[in-house]
Amino acid sequence: MELDQAVLAFLEYLAKERRYSANTIRAYEVDLDRWIAHLKVKQEFLTTESLSQALEAAHLRFYLASLYDTHERSSLCRRLSAIRSFLRYLKLKGWVRRDIGILVPTPRTKRPLPRFLKIEEIAELIEAPDVLTQLGRRDRAIFEVLYGSGLRVSELVGLDFDHVDLSGGWVRVMGKGSKERTVPFGTPAKQALALYLEDRKNRAAVTEAGSNRRPLFVNFQGTRLTARSVARILSKHLVRIASAKTLSPHGLRHSFATHLLAAGADLRTIQELLGHARLSTTQRYTHVDLGALMDDYRNAHPLNKK
Repeated sequence: MELDQAVLAFLEYLAKERRYSANTIRAYEVDLDRWIAHLKVKQEFLTTESLSQALEAAHLRFYLASLYDTHERSSLCRRLSAIRSFLRYLKLKGWVRRDIGILVPTPRTKRPLPRFLKIEEIAELIEAPDVLTQLGRRDRAIFEVLYGSGLRVSELVGLDFDHVDLSGGWVRVMGKGSKERTVPFGTPAKQALALYLEDRKNRAAVTEAGSNRRPLFVNFQGTRLTARSVARILSKHLVRIASAKTLSPHGLRHSFATHLLAAGADLRTIQELLGHARLSTTQRYTHVDLGALMDDYRNAHPLNKK
């Protein structure tokens, strides 16, 4: 079988059986296409049969080495992960005899600590939108939900009207791997959402083309906001706060987790709220909290003020 055909079968497997998101599948496709383009230039391993017969771990290490000077370590890890998953699938289907990917070590990376805002900065940001305008009330609701529930921006823009239980203070989200979870939000988010939903009542009901879904957060044209749109909204309001930091929408999720941990919330509870599959993903916030503790120590200790 040609490798291009095998990749298409693999991507279909990810979509139908593993139920990966469209963005994740697209990332796999890009990384595998680049690897196969490299193989075509070298005129080797153009079929699953040739992979089965002659592919060695040294070939994968050579490919990663060719990218070492022009790519971040995180990019190398992602490409290797895609190739490993593909080779594992080929072994599962019986199209190759050995899974060579497990013999190639993952490049070491320094995982950066999550960026977040302090509590007073969050308060400034949430109060930045002008709630006397409809767009201001929408932006306030976006910030309150992102920070109040710790949602990913993709989860936020994927919300529909029927995903929100305003009276109960819950929101139902579809997370990574099509895993559904229910997350609470506090009184400030409930009040901001109530004002925003009142504005939406005065407009004609908007449904997406080809479905009966009614998106919760929309632009001035009435169509669903995108993750990029939310990033632009956040950037616009960040310049109005005193610290004027640069932050992605994911930074509000980081702030949510960091502040909960600092206030004494259990790590398992935070894991459940964030929708993390592994506790190790949540544990990095313990390092963030320790960093904030050291900053406060340096600023407060008299010997550090000299």
